[in-house]
Amino acid sequence: MKSLMSLWSRIAEESAVQCYTSASHDINTVMARVEHEGISFLTISLPDFGKVIQKWLDQGQVANHPAFLTERGGSLPRFLGGFFSRVFDRSSGLLLDEPCIDSIRALRQLTLMFGKVEFPCSPARNRRAVANYIKCEQEVRESDKELSDSDIREFRAMSDLLYSTLLTKVDRDVYYGRLVPKHGPGSTADGSSGNQKFVNLSWTTRLEQAGLTASENLLPNERFVSLLEDVDFLEPAAEVPAKVTLVPKTLKTPRVIAMEPTCMQYMQQALLRSLLEHFYKDDFLGKVIGFDDQVPNQVLARQGSLDQRTATLDLSDASDRVSNQLVRSMLSRWPHVSEAVDATRSRRAVMPGGEVIRLSKYASMGSALCFPVEAMVFTTLIFVGIQRSLNKSLCRQDLFDLADSVRVYGDDLIVPVDHVTSVVRVLEHFGARVGTSKSFWTGKFRESCGREYFNGHDVSITRVRQAFPTQRQDVTEVESLVSLRNQLYLSGYWKTCAWLDDVLRDLLIHFPVVLPTSSVLGRVSFLGYQAEKVHPSLHSPLVKGYVVKAKAPKDSLGGSGALLKCLLKLDTSAWLRDLIPWHSSDTSLDLALFPSARKSDLLNPEVSSDHLERSGRPKSSSMKLGWRSPL
Repeated sequence: MKSLMSLWSRIAEESAVQCYTSASHDINTVMARVEHEGISFLTISLPDFGKVIQKWLDQGQVANHPAFLTERGGSLPRFLGGFFSRVFDRSSGLLLDEPCIDSIRALRQLTLMFGKVEFPCSPARNRRAVANYIKCEQEVRESDKELSDSDIREFRAMSDLLYSTLLTKVDRDVYYGRLVPKHGPGSTADGSSGNQKFVNLSWTTRLEQAGLTASENLLPNERFVSLLEDVDFLEPAAEVPAKVTLVPKTLKTPRVIAMEPTCMQYMQQALLRSLLEHFYKDDFLGKVIGFDDQVPNQVLARQGSLDQRTATLDLSDASDRVSNQLVRSMLSRWPHVSEAVDATRSRRAVMPGGEVIRLSKYASMGSALCFPVEAMVFTTLIFVGIQRSLNKSLCRQDLFDLADSVRVYGDDLIVPVDHVTSVVRVLEHFGARVGTSKSFWTGKFRESCGREYFNGHDVSITRVRQAFPTQRQDVTEVESLVSLRNQLYLSGYWKTCAWLDDVLRDLLIHFPVVLPTSSVLGRVSFLGYQAEKVHPSLHSPLVKGYVVKAKAPKDSLGGSGALLKCLLKLDTSAWLRDLIPWHSSDTSLDLALFPSARKSDLLNPEVSSDHLERSGRPKSSSMKLGWRSPL
């Protein structure tokens, strides 16, 4: 905690110099509050204050905040008052005509930088997160009851207008058995991981009835049909439920995900592959929906902060509030894909306490289809909202005309300001929850996909993700601190970086100057890299430093499972080569969609030489010292 406090103090001092003010009283305030309240002041109280500041920027005026005193005779908070006075008027609290951009960035940096540190939550907060998950489920069920037949018809008509071409092609793939499944590296609800997923002999009758048969997907070829005698075909009541689990997110609340059973995840990946293949070839959908490239959202957010034509919306508990009723309505015209999507969906989930609940939501985070399906649903609702705002039915040409002001990436939505009220109303009516603290359309502040802008200026911040390491063996923390140092350097906090350099030299000893693309843990500099010697045969520059190594666990696979894995890998490699030319920015493919691949694999897909001996997510990592390229 002392390291985090020291980091805050140094960034505050450097920000004050950049903004021609003083942060002495602010540092004393933070030290006193941390001593009294603990680390939660940095990770919860300050980030909450930062979110309020963002709303003040959007609304153009400061309001009272219960956690911080206001200046005597003025309207601004005493805490960070020197920065506030360069952004808002002291007496009225109104936003200045020309606020200091550096001060806006400093206010955000000093309040939000610790908001996403991955600390484990207290048991009470974990219980609250689970209770909220169950509450969301109840609210989805109630929301379904409130939707009228006309609401469903309008939603279905709009989704048909958007996705008819895409879903027709996916439906054809399902009908003709052209789906190719894939396992990911993570654990599943039934406890399988790594290569052992290829010897998992459980299947469901729902998958069989949907045409996703075990004979076509579990076996390398027909010669192994005798293995079907060992497959356990589960009836719906006997299916393994999705396993709800908590993973670290912030000290305030954990992230709630649901691990899918192996066979479900396996076939979800097959449907995802078909969906992506045809999505990237569509002449319209790529303009409004992003699965792997956040840049278009960021560009639109910046433009919206300049011209106030577009609003940025953020949804709370987005995936947990997508109703399965809406998904079924969206797919109703395509019987084969509709049945396949339903068959790969877990109908029940087991909670951390052992309670099993029936799901009304489509799926939680953890399903391979969760991200694309929720994006499709939200895009449909946005255009329904615009349609209601215009009081006319939209046609295909109207969609193209709106493509430059609508963009969806997961739960990050961008919509036209002229129709934002109607869009928000429709989203809420269909069960979504718009997060008011992270949605902006009134002033000149916009935020989307990790970038924030005020009046066209980038006011994004650098976030701390891990606690400071105490020894070199804390590989994750060391790697995170090096990344933090380099991000702060690129953001202009050079004095703070000099202090961090001393901290890191004590841990690493060898800490060379490298380019951002180098695999070596080193310092990024605007002056470029500093070679320490030249390779004797290649004559390329070398530096001495540490490289993080992480090996997959030992997990041997042989027999039919090994043959199946090799065939699937070769088929996936060919598919990626065909997919990338259709993709507008191949180097930014999202690894969330390809969890078993590295970025280099996506551009040059190859079968790893030891993939039958090692598989799964590495359980630990280490650092190896050696001579490496700084490039």
